[in-house]
Amino acid sequence: MVNDAQVPADGETAGERYPSILQVVLDAEDARGLAEFYRQLYGLHYRPGDEPPAEGEANDDGWLVLRGAGISLAFQRTEKVARSTWPSSEVPQQFHLDTTVPTIDELERQKDRALALGATLLLDRTDDPEEPLYVIADPAGHPLCIFVGD
Repeated sequence: MVNDAQVPADGETAGERYPSILQVVLDAEDARGLAEFYRQLYGLHYRPGDEPPAEGEANDDGWLVLRGAGISLAFQRTEKVARSTWPSSEVPQQFHLDTTVPTIDELERQKDRALALGATLLLDRTDDPEEPLYVIADPAGHPLCIFVGD
């Protein structure tokens, strides 16, 4: 196991420079709606200028960014997004987010929150003693995992 003292700064390894990951971008037919799902699920906030418009103002939601908790998620409006059919391989996941909670009780609470926000349950693996988890799909069909872990 590598201890933190041995881990180099982001973007650098033994003098070698690498690009830094800025954010994860999700395509969506309704970028604002998907951004709102993740904003509420993870307690993120909009980048200045990306907030929802006041009533009666134009809604330019072609590109939105949420920030917080050490991550940035961006949302890009697209004409059509093929909803993942996971666990079937017909339309693969393409990507998914892994998120953790500290306890089984919190796992249940967060699954219920996600479903109330419009998610769909894809897999219940809460009977796994080593890594209980739920796989859910966000409202646009992107899978994400919530599991008990570090």
